[in-house]
Amino acid sequence: MNEPNTIKKGMDVELEIESLAFGGMGVSRINEKVTFVKNAIPGQTVTARITKKRTSYLEARSLEVLTESPHFVPVKCEHFADCGGCTFQNLDYEQQVSAKELQVKDVFRRIGGFKDVDCDSIVKCEEIFHYRNKMEFTFSNQEYVPESEKERSPSKFALGLHAPGRWDKILNINECHIQTEIANEILQSIKELSSGIEPYNIREHTGFLRNVMIRVAANTNEIMVNIVTSRDEPQTLDTMLHSLIAKFPNITSIVNNITTRKAGVSMGEHQIVLHGNEYMLEKLGDYEFMISADSFFQTNTRQAEKLYDIILEESELTGSEIVYDLFCGTGSISLFLSKHAKMVYGFELVMSAVQDAMQNAIHNKVKNAWFFGGNLENIFRENTEAKGLELPDVLVVDPPRAGLHVKTIEDIIEKSPKRIVYVSCNPASQARDVALLCNEKYELKKLRPVDMFPHTPHVENVATLILK
Repeated sequence: MNEPNTIKKGMDVELEIESLAFGGMGVSRINEKVTFVKNAIPGQTVTARITKKRTSYLEARSLEVLTESPHFVPVKCEHFADCGGCTFQNLDYEQQVSAKELQVKDVFRRIGGFKDVDCDSIVKCEEIFHYRNKMEFTFSNQEYVPESEKERSPSKFALGLHAPGRWDKILNINECHIQTEIANEILQSIKELSSGIEPYNIREHTGFLRNVMIRVAANTNEIMVNIVTSRDEPQTLDTMLHSLIAKFPNITSIVNNITTRKAGVSMGEHQIVLHGNEYMLEKLGDYEFMISADSFFQTNTRQAEKLYDIILEESELTGSEIVYDLFCGTGSISLFLSKHAKMVYGFELVMSAVQDAMQNAIHNKVKNAWFFGGNLENIFRENTEAKGLELPDVLVVDPPRAGLHVKTIEDIIEKSPKRIVYVSCNPASQARDVALLCNEKYELKKLRPVDMFPHTPHVENVATLILK
């Protein structure tokens, strides 16, 4: 093995992969120097090329598998080598969840400073394929040609996912094994029906078709299709519209989001309803939720039901508590908890989600839930009504991946709920925030990880804190 000081960027080395790091890279060592290896799984021996050299670690990319891992499983997806989405699809599922559980514990130890945290066994996913209820695909005239097909010229039409590291090229997707089978059928139909319509060019900002988002409700079987275009020209979509409605009767909503923004974002500046409702219905537990095109909703419905049961358990509600639900989205957690609490107040930045939450409360005849729109960094300072609310006994928080702003943490500490249930899709930012809360008034009681996203590096985690 080469000495660390002789290792240079671009050098090829032989490495044995020991484990998985948080974020999904394989872990190896070159004379005790940690080396993170892209596209490698535990148990493999690989030839890898050094891509980054730092004082405390190295990064590399696997070029060739010399000895296969005993945990290797054949992949289902034809796009596995090029997509970058399901990076663990070649790793036995039991090994995937074992690695994620260890990563949660390790992140809380390294980032949060929690040495002996009580962590439950990870909640596994029963359906490890076709579990996503929502996928978003991009149209482009700049196809990314797979490595195995480099001899051919790129097509001028592609509908699929961004190739890893490429903002401007799209890998044409024939079938995605983590979205539902009906969604794959719809994707193929849209691809066929739109091949004569000009796709968007993200470099030159020309073209019409930008994105398509497909949502499939697991418990109601309703389907929403959101077609994002660069201009308001619904007549161009007529043939596609009529064909989709005829072929897929479960499509209850087709909307057209229009965006003139140059950035590659799918949220439109305004929306036209082309068919049915501007929302679709989905059920979680005893409640039915109206979900609009731009609203957040948990993308794995079956695991969301398990996750919400955990949130309810950890809240330890008796019926007399005031509950705050921060980053409440369409109000799914708020309503799920409502019949066990005296009152639930939800807070959310996205106004369309707040409107959905209010409608969901009315739709489900829930009278003890109320929702506020505003920036969570200052809502308790600038919104007079929110500022004057009765203080929470239990606070549930489910922020974006970046975690909580320091001002939000200060507000939580000031309000001093007896119990905090912190839900996160990023244990690293969660561990950082929990440490800040525990430096003040709180004690970390328990971690409960949930695998919401099989074959990917992502893991959901619930941390329960109690007032000291």
